[in-house]
Amino acid sequence: MRTPPRRAVLGASIAVAGTGILAARSVSDSQTDHSGHGGSTAGGPKGYVDPAGPEVAAAEQRRAVSGGTVRTVRLTAAETRLDLGERTVRSWSYGGDLPGKEIRVTAGDTLALTLANHLPDSTSMHWHGVALRNDMDGVPDLTQGPIAPGAEFAYRFKVPHPGTYWFHPHAGVQLDRGLYAPLIVDDPREPLKYDKEWVVMLDDWVDGVDGSTPDAVLDELGGGMGGGMGMGGSLSHTSMRVKGSASPSPSGPSRVLTGAHSDLLGGDPGDVAYPYYLVNGRTAKAPSVFRARPGDRIRIRFVNAGGDTAFRVALGGHELTVTHTDGYPVLPAKGDALLIGMGERYDVVVTAGDGVFPLTALAEGKEASTMAVLRTGGGTAPPDSARPGELDGRLLAAHKLKVDPSVALERKDPDRTIDLLLTGSMARCDWAFDRQPYTPSQRHPVRAGERVRLRFQNRTAMWHPLHLHGHTFALARSADGPRKDTALVLPRGTLTVDFDADNPGLWMLHCHNVYHAEAGMMTVVGYLS
Repeated sequence: MRTPPRRAVLGASIAVAGTGILAARSVSDSQTDHSGHGGSTAGGPKGYVDPAGPEVAAAEQRRAVSGGTVRTVRLTAAETRLDLGERTVRSWSYGGDLPGKEIRVTAGDTLALTLANHLPDSTSMHWHGVALRNDMDGVPDLTQGPIAPGAEFAYRFKVPHPGTYWFHPHAGVQLDRGLYAPLIVDDPREPLKYDKEWVVMLDDWVDGVDGSTPDAVLDELGGGMGGGMGMGGSLSHTSMRVKGSASPSPSGPSRVLTGAHSDLLGGDPGDVAYPYYLVNGRTAKAPSVFRARPGDRIRIRFVNAGGDTAFRVALGGHELTVTHTDGYPVLPAKGDALLIGMGERYDVVVTAGDGVFPLTALAEGKEASTMAVLRTGGGTAPPDSARPGELDGRLLAAHKLKVDPSVALERKDPDRTIDLLLTGSMARCDWAFDRQPYTPSQRHPVRAGERVRLRFQNRTAMWHPLHLHGHTFALARSADGPRKDTALVLPRGTLTVDFDADNPGLWMLHCHNVYHAEAGMMTVVGYLS
């Protein structure tokens, strides 16, 4: 037994990008302070901490620990062909891989990653869940300038907390291409005992399939559902259909999901009918295979990298023990299946049986699934349609978990409460907070040192996974709510979370449905200077 250690808009300052790499780098240089860190390009109201200001530098210094090493990585984002198993598509990825290659560091290390943009559009890189310095958070026009085609950006930051994280662009709907990869932060004092580790990234896939792209899907959703309803009949919760799917266009067939329903998600499960669903970049017809021995204790790190899909996952013939969510430990909870929203992560431990077992990921409410395979012995691989009974067994989700006392927030009343209404509809694709579509100048003020309460009231008929950058919060339904950075709020429901304002800067708060975010369901929590 061992213990393993919104679409980005180019401003006038980067209009010269067409002149090539030198011009792009000169822009990057003009946005860099004396420490070599990129500064904010956002205007916005005065009186707030600058993402590259002294408060941010001081917070980073406080994160410094003795003994940490520097992990240096160079990564290229580029167009490429990707093999999904049953077909090959042209898309974008990191290093030509799907998912991108895992980056692994130890808590306390410094990650120094240079991203070279060989894409036809500007991009960025966001480190989902990491409490990092603000100017490295990767939000174009807020914490940094967009990385123009042909340019590079050097990300460098301390990685303070162990856990399961991941990285992806924060530019338009690029996340719904192949630009994502896991970031695993080992705990130098890891208390969890296990023999093997399996990183499982779940995804919904449309890019490059029959002419479809995420941008075309966004444009179609922006056209709303009203016209489609007039052409194709009525919605039904008992018969899911894809509007106009038999009528391909230069941007591919319609990908609008209609008539789908999920009791678990309170109604509509999403907006997009994807042609494929993936586990570690592969479809169920040609699944990825993880090999272990009977009796091995396997730590499975689940990451939902999807754009519009919640997944219900189960490992046939096995009980799951959830040990962590969003990087933070919880009291161990046993169950048969797990519901994972976009952006969420869960760590589970299983004791491997003897044979061949399907790890099935059900696209919740979308009448589709995918899978990977756990193989510990001989036998025939399960069929691609395998649906283990565990999927209908004891279901685990964040609201059923309790925080491990070692990471629980101190119990105290909030110093400040921020109320946010979730507004919009699929008919208009006008998703927003408080009916105000996102602009980089938005601010919800907080002060360093405060305990802040966020109260979300979902006035919409859709569920939303809500993500706060640079912090973790506690689900405030009880004193023992788990620590999270991404949490689900159901239709017409409420969500209350508390966090400590201990990481100064300008931080995005948004729905992690990439199409809702790009439509406008994003805002900024800003530290007062």
